[in-house]
Amino acid sequence: MSAEPLWTPDPERIAGTRLARFRVFAGEWANQDFADYDALWQWSVDQPAAFWQAVWDFCEVHSSVPATDVLLDGESMPGARWFDGARLNFAENLLRYRDERVALIFRGEDGRREQISYAELYRTVARLAAALKAAGIGPGDRVAGFLPNRPEAVIAMLAASSVGAVWSSCSPDFGINGVLDRFGQIEPKVLFTADGYYYAGKALDSLANIGGVISQLPSVHTTVVVPFVSNTPDISTLPGAVLWSDFLGSGHNDEQNEPDPSFCALPFNHPLYVMYSSGTTGVPKCIVHGAGGTLLQHLKEHQLHTDIGRDDVVFYFTTCGWMMWNWLVSSLASGATIVLFDGSPFHPDPGVLWRMAEEEGVTVFGTSAKYLAALEKAGQIPRENYDLTALKTVLSTGSPLLPESFDYVYRDIKAELQLSSISGGTDIISCFALGCPVLPVYKGELQCRGLGMAVEIWDEKGKPVVGEKGELVCTRPFPSMPTGFWNDAEGNKYRAAYFERFPYVWCHGDYAELTEHGGLIIYGRSDAVLNPGGVRIGTAEIYRQVEKLGEVIESLAIGQDWRGDVRVVLFVRLRDGVKLTDELEQTIRTTIRNNTTPRHVPAKIVAVTDIPRTISGKIVELAVRHVVHGREVKNTDALANPEALDQFRERPELACD
Repeated sequence: MSAEPLWTPDPERIAGTRLARFRVFAGEWANQDFADYDALWQWSVDQPAAFWQAVWDFCEVHSSVPATDVLLDGESMPGARWFDGARLNFAENLLRYRDERVALIFRGEDGRREQISYAELYRTVARLAAALKAAGIGPGDRVAGFLPNRPEAVIAMLAASSVGAVWSSCSPDFGINGVLDRFGQIEPKVLFTADGYYYAGKALDSLANIGGVISQLPSVHTTVVVPFVSNTPDISTLPGAVLWSDFLGSGHNDEQNEPDPSFCALPFNHPLYVMYSSGTTGVPKCIVHGAGGTLLQHLKEHQLHTDIGRDDVVFYFTTCGWMMWNWLVSSLASGATIVLFDGSPFHPDPGVLWRMAEEEGVTVFGTSAKYLAALEKAGQIPRENYDLTALKTVLSTGSPLLPESFDYVYRDIKAELQLSSISGGTDIISCFALGCPVLPVYKGELQCRGLGMAVEIWDEKGKPVVGEKGELVCTRPFPSMPTGFWNDAEGNKYRAAYFERFPYVWCHGDYAELTEHGGLIIYGRSDAVLNPGGVRIGTAEIYRQVEKLGEVIESLAIGQDWRGDVRVVLFVRLRDGVKLTDELEQTIRTTIRNNTTPRHVPAKIVAVTDIPRTISGKIVELAVRHVVHGREVKNTDALANPEALDQFRERPELACD
């Protein structure tokens, strides 16, 4: 990667960051001087109890009962216990501000705009919490959302967590089986939905799908419908259905005497969210996250790594089915304004999100690596068309951010900003590696390992390496580790998922490298690593070369079993009107060979018109590999475009001869 940084924060910006203030705060706490970020990080992983208590105090976590012990069984992984004895409520911490500042802004692709103040959010959550209580919902009960990314989703989550219920959500583009595969495992009692949603200029119906879900989900006794596409949706065919406004008023009768939420004080690890693995190779795993760990980790990442405060306007392009929605909503605990967008990021034109960023004064703009690559392919130059003066940070996740996308952001979006490629996942509802407002940005690298996250890169023998590729591991416990999997009382599935490769060490499944700058490069998922001739190759190493070619929109690489070895097969989606000629194939191979190694050069290059991806936008190499090898893909409902898999079946180019 580049030896020179693309961006370095100026001293004035560094001095004004919350991280700079925390470094002084933590130094006084620990009675030592932290000369730089590396020293602070080392202390945070060497002294985890002291570090996380310092984060708790600095970020002013509210708890009705303090912890008796910050960390018990700290050498156990899994098994460590954080903030034992403490009692808190997640929603109360997110609703600590109750003034007239704007808490939520909603923007729809149909041009709709709504905003809600912190005071109004607090009052509405109180009313909905009272309604949930009246419906018999209490600690441990599950409440689910099948909702577009609207304010009602945030309000419903906060109301559920305020009474101690467990929240889980899917975006409305999931099919019936996809929803049942998820909600059917956790058996919610109340289900929030909308009558429909908009995407790419079309109004899409949700009620037919939700009717099919309810008929097979007997645990649901109340379905709350949010009118979105229609002002008067017909809910007569849905058993137990009630409109949002009617349910909101069911908890009390006195409009002049709004209820106060009685926040249920619960243990640190009380379940808050159930998140889901992608589920492309089987029924999704139900990952349970505790309230305290989620809150503390998000506060750390928002305030220390992203420098979010009350004056910030934070946007992330996400649906309610991706963990970045949960991450975004936690910005309320820092007093920021959050922007919710629902619809296509390219409708009515590719500039829709940047026009919104200008109009709303977005300071932190979050998106996916694929969106940035697609934006560049579309020839968009936001800095020329929109006033992005307020913008200070761009976040990217979902897949490795290609080096060329780093160049694109600084060239065509804004030169003076912090570009943070971040990586972690649904498994930890947060990040292992992410940005840092006091460090430079190097092309192709995530800026740093997260504070409190003992991240290392291990070779095949379990030895830490620097400047070499290996497995991303975390060697010590951290608060946002899952509390477990749903219906896995003995913890066998949980341990098998993360601790089987290296006992008592979290193995995340990413193929990565720790750089000389202290940053990370992610090369892709370990289970998708190619292995021709016994040489391990991350798929992102190939993608970053292929996708800088103008003819290629996106690509997907797999390893095909071939004559006792593995050969690399590359699938490419080309621009309209472009054909995969011999000349283009040679250009692709030459580009890969010149910038990587001969081992990276694919044995076969095949053109396809679409590449399958999950509903959250991640390409599914394993599913394609299964299809190419004639194996069943067990759960196509997890895919946004399952029909794309048909292109990979029985390809004559890939037949063994």
